[in-house]
Amino acid sequence: MSDMLSPSLLFAIGLFAALWLLAGLWAVGRGIAMQRRSAFVAGQSERLASLVEASPQLPVIVRGDWRIEASERLGRWLGLERGPRNFDELRGIDTGFDPAGHDALRQAIIGAQRGAKPFTLSIRPQGSARTIVIHGAAAPQAVGGPGSVLLWLSDATDGQQALARAQGERDEAMAAFEALSGLIEAAPFPMWFRDTSLQLALVNGAYVRAVEAASATVVIGEGIELCEPIAGISAAEAAEQARVDGVAQTRTIPVTIEGERRIMRVVDIPLAPEGGRTIGIAGYAIDIQELESERGAHRRFADTQRDLLDRLSAAVAQFGPDQGLDFANQPFRRLFALEVDVIAEAPPFARLLDAWREGGRTPEVRDYPMWRQAHVDWFARADAAEEDWLLRDGTHLRVVAQPTPDGGLLLIAEDRTEQVQLASTRDTLLRVRTATFDNLFEAIAVFAPDGRLHLWNQRFRRLWGVDEGTLAAHPRVDVLMGGLADRLAKPNQISIVQEVIRAATLERTQRVGEVRFADGRHFDFASIPLPDGNALLIMLDVSDSRRMESALRERNEALEAADKVKTAFLSRMSYELRTPLTSIGGFGQMLQAGYVGKLAEQQQAYVDAIMDSVGVLGRQIDNVLDLAQGEAGTLAIERAAVDVWKLLDKALGDAQGLATSEKIELVGNLSGNLGSIEGDAPRLSRLVAGLLDNAIRFTAPTRRSGGRVLLHAEGDAKNVEIVVSDNGPGMPDAVAAVTKGQQAATSSGGIGLALARQLVAAHGGTMEVMSEKGQGTMVRVSLPRGA
Repeated sequence: MSDMLSPSLLFAIGLFAALWLLAGLWAVGRGIAMQRRSAFVAGQSERLASLVEASPQLPVIVRGDWRIEASERLGRWLGLERGPRNFDELRGIDTGFDPAGHDALRQAIIGAQRGAKPFTLSIRPQGSARTIVIHGAAAPQAVGGPGSVLLWLSDATDGQQALARAQGERDEAMAAFEALSGLIEAAPFPMWFRDTSLQLALVNGAYVRAVEAASATVVIGEGIELCEPIAGISAAEAAEQARVDGVAQTRTIPVTIEGERRIMRVVDIPLAPEGGRTIGIAGYAIDIQELESERGAHRRFADTQRDLLDRLSAAVAQFGPDQGLDFANQPFRRLFALEVDVIAEAPPFARLLDAWREGGRTPEVRDYPMWRQAHVDWFARADAAEEDWLLRDGTHLRVVAQPTPDGGLLLIAEDRTEQVQLASTRDTLLRVRTATFDNLFEAIAVFAPDGRLHLWNQRFRRLWGVDEGTLAAHPRVDVLMGGLADRLAKPNQISIVQEVIRAATLERTQRVGEVRFADGRHFDFASIPLPDGNALLIMLDVSDSRRMESALRERNEALEAADKVKTAFLSRMSYELRTPLTSIGGFGQMLQAGYVGKLAEQQQAYVDAIMDSVGVLGRQIDNVLDLAQGEAGTLAIERAAVDVWKLLDKALGDAQGLATSEKIELVGNLSGNLGSIEGDAPRLSRLVAGLLDNAIRFTAPTRRSGGRVLLHAEGDAKNVEIVVSDNGPGMPDAVAAVTKGQQAATSSGGIGLALARQLVAAHGGTMEVMSEKGQGTMVRVSLPRGA
């Protein structure tokens, strides 16, 4: 049988076996490949399942028969015990969807099944705080088969809470924005906002009123700017500068507000949220017109105050809160030797103390650092500090340091050196006054305005016999004087003393009085009001004066009787002399007139000599009468216009004969402006004639040659001055005594000068006589033009 197997059969069997082997090898390779693919697919499925499980969204397939394919997570989301397998299992009693939400989801799925319409629902499971958002649409055929719907469920709890918070924050932001907008709108000053193009995008009501526009829309639409260009810079350019710099820009410029020019502080603020890109420029303008006015008024007040401080005698300096010197008036600069450039540097107070110490302008102290710190601490004091500084040069300073509310210091230094010296002088004067009071001859007491005894001297105490203790108690005047009435001869006169003191203290009037003590002494007293309100009582012992007065009164009465006898004698004698003289003159005139026949030349000369003597004697008698009337006060002067030049010229002519006979040169120097005066012409003529006669007669005995008498006269609008001078021997002592008003006279010259003085005085004028032995005499008479 074996032999029957042919090679072809063997070949066929071998080929079949080879093919079978190849098929087996292919099947094994194919199985291995499929196994590998199956493992890859399984891995991919696991990874997809893991991704789906980790995804925030949960896929759910609802098949046409309402079976559900979903992860177990769905049950946990819905609060179910296990994952639902049927749509109805999505609704529970206290878990799952509530009936309304379950029905709404069913209707949405039915709509998706019928019209392939996608939907979105937001449902909150019962008894849970979750919010589940469901997105549904028809599922692909390969996924769920016909009628299946694919649902994507997502837990929107955190998102909803975040949305709620965002909505709350938005509401708060909107409320804040509304409040801010209301605040901006209600702001009393203009505010605005510029967008990125620097155009006005928002303005408030104050802005609209300031530019006098109809509305904010008109302002924004027309771009009405509040601030006009200043120095070539517009409002938009100022805002651009703020945006470029990234910081707020402030300007103080004049702005027209509601038609009135005001000073405004304009601020542009770039707005860049969290350092990002600038989204716009906000701005506002504050009216500082009143502030600038007050600031200007404050500056003017400060300048005025400093000008006033410069005029004070006290030294004043102001230090700021930094303890630097702000101001020092001129007395302070002089007192502490401060230069203007030093003040400009505003040196601190401590450094000034060091400089003053070097210059000897601080007192010498044992521990200067401690003293210095104590004075620097003046700035922190709550009250003022006062000190007395005694400097090395003897200057006494009163220093007052007053802290100011701003933390500075006001330093006042007063130079009291003169006051201290005056106080020392006053103390010395008081001691001198006390010693003087105690050693005065008068008794002195000072009473206060309330009537109490204030001061007294020892003579006052001894006068009234009062002990020192009683006076030291400063008794009232009524109490003091009431106990001293027995010292007076008439005790009731003590009331006069009290009344005089009361008049000086209360009525401020001066009173005088006189009292006599029981021992016979007489005292004059007076009360004098003093400037300080006190009254000074002075008592003077006039006992000796009273005795002398009595003796003088008796003598005066005797002299008056003798004077009356003398006056009567002169009057009688003048009358007795004038009567025969008149007869002699009358008969002489008859002889001169030739009533008894023509006289021989020698006889005529005798008659002329008789008439000259009659004239001289007549004048002497008139002088004696006038002198007697002048001494008795009965000299009558007639007032009439008198030509002074003619009167003096006639007097010169009348005296020329006597001067020639005595060989005396008589010179007249009469001014042309003498004019006239009101007076008694005959008596003025006798006045001048008597002066010339005296001058010629006193000069002649010693000046036989070279004798000279000068009559000089000049006048002004009020007076006429007449001067008679000579170069004679001067006036004798007796005559000089008469010119000084004494009653004795030893010559006609004395009587003439005494009469001349009386005549001048009767005319309201003055007469001055100057004489020096061997040099001559000058008489100057000044007469007023009017009465």
